[in-house]
Amino acid sequence: MSVLLAGTDAEYGRSDPSEPCGWLVRRGRYQQMHYHNWTADNPIVSDTWAWGFGTISSCNQILSLFDASAPSPSKARIVAEIKTLRAAMFFFMTDLYGNIPVATSFGDTAKPGQQTRQQVFAFIESEVKAALPSLSRATDASVYGRPNVYTAYALLAKLYLNAEVYTGKPRYDDAVVACDSIIRSGRYALADDYAKMFYPDNGPQTKEFIFAIPYDHASAQGEQFSWYSLHPALQAKYGLSYRLSNPVSTIPSYYAQFDDPNDVRTALWLTGKQYDFGGNPIIIHTTRLGLDNSYAGADGAAPVDYQLEFTPQVTLRDVDKFEVGGDELGKAKGIRNIKYYPDVTATDRNQSNDVPVFRYADVLLMKAESLLRGAAGSYGESALSLVNMLRSKRNAATLNAIDLPAMLKERALEMNWETWRRNDLIRYGRFEDSWGYKTDADVNKRIFPIPSGERILNPALVQNPGY
Repeated sequence: MSVLLAGTDAEYGRSDPSEPCGWLVRRGRYQQMHYHNWTADNPIVSDTWAWGFGTISSCNQILSLFDASAPSPSKARIVAEIKTLRAAMFFFMTDLYGNIPVATSFGDTAKPGQQTRQQVFAFIESEVKAALPSLSRATDASVYGRPNVYTAYALLAKLYLNAEVYTGKPRYDDAVVACDSIIRSGRYALADDYAKMFYPDNGPQTKEFIFAIPYDHASAQGEQFSWYSLHPALQAKYGLSYRLSNPVSTIPSYYAQFDDPNDVRTALWLTGKQYDFGGNPIIIHTTRLGLDNSYAGADGAAPVDYQLEFTPQVTLRDVDKFEVGGDELGKAKGIRNIKYYPDVTATDRNQSNDVPVFRYADVLLMKAESLLRGAAGSYGESALSLVNMLRSKRNAATLNAIDLPAMLKERALEMNWETWRRNDLIRYGRFEDSWGYKTDADVNKRIFPIPSGERILNPALVQNPGY
């Protein structure tokens, strides 16, 4: 779980004493994410900083290797791809940490200071616009996993959509122009099968993915959604050869938004009594005490057959340990997400489901939101028509009207588990709401602290307010 997702109303990290991988040792970091009381020493905060700026450094290193090579169309294209990827990483870093250093050379030993969000915004915009003429317009396997011109437009759209948060000045008209550059190209379309779009065999053939991270359980590891989300008793049902972990479920108020039973997106949650594909109950053989460790009867060792049942409420047995209980009832608390379908070919927790960064449905929603926020219309499309186009494809009932709260809900339905929820809640002014066990309403938490270790290495870094 990265800082991009954690700390939102969509997730709930649990402590499972039966988990053999040191979860109890690591629970504090996830507990802080849920409560919004993270510190500059939280490992998720520092790991994400290292991931982002490590990728930026790799981009700088590759660009330095190309400096001495002769000019050519292929060099121009590759340089444009690397600079667009680097710009995307600067986007994520300023979104997460606010004022950040903007290093664009490799091997420079000087300790860079921070630039303001406004300066970072201007740099990202300039870099992406400069790269556009050299980026490929291909959308096939030859550019899959690499930034093409439509990746650049999607990044610009996301930048402009959040401009008021980053710079204090709205850029919704520019967001519409960037979205239209993708929509009018005709190169992308909404997927016919929403669920299969996220299967382990997704890839270049997925017509909705503009830019995705290609994962492979053997050669490109890191996608572990099933390991985090699914109960160990589901291992046999999905034919998995590794033990599932079970630490993450979904907050009831978030799942409650999936209130249309015909909407295909609702089916990607596991709730209630669980059955195998043959319709047989999934039974856990345990004892009375193993089922419920608060059981006080003398026959606690008596055997019990319990049908796995996911219940929506996530209640803590031990608040200090952020623990739902190590018994079977505790392990079954919370709704589970199965958007990234389990990979039966995987030999460990790593799966082969590619994960989208920019997706065509998001482009439609970004345009719709920009129109709602006052952008001029284009091509006869309205916010309502764009949202209903998407809902019709997902077999959801069309709406008679659309406003910003309904738009935020639609983004929850469509974009769940794609790491945009925190970004959305901040833009809608909802990040300070209470959910689950979180009551913190400190606006300083809209950005994360500069990691303590980074400030030791670089004293020029100034800590963010409130930390």
